Amino acid sequence: MKLRISGNSIRLRLSMPDVQMLVQSGIVLDKSHIGNGILMYQITQNIHENELSATFENDTINVHIPKDWLTNWDNDERIGFEGRDANGLYILIEKDFQCMKPRINEDESDLFLNPNANPHG
Repeated sequence: MKLRISGNSIRLRLSMPDVQMLVQSGIVLDKSHIGNGILMYQITQNIHENELSATFENDTINVHIPKDWLTNWDNDERIGFEGRDANGLYILIEKDFQCMKPRINEDESDLFLNPNANPHG
């Protein structure tokens, strides 16, 4: 899972295994070691609300997504979900696609096929 923060927005891009884990188990998480600390970030299913929201507690960014939104997401064409939480934070969760041009030293084998890729070369 990739995390991008810019101003008052957060974007999470999920590989195929990340999407499958979120749909099947209700949670996907990752972490970054920064200095002497660890920043955790995760997405969890929320059965009580029908909108995206986020919290930050104990060095963990927790993005909550309605459980119903995830039904069959691992097998359908939906790219992702977006919204603003009560504090105005813009949240974008999306499938991570392979780049149109390969990048040196970057393994994209577990990413989704780019919908703009030409399968016939």
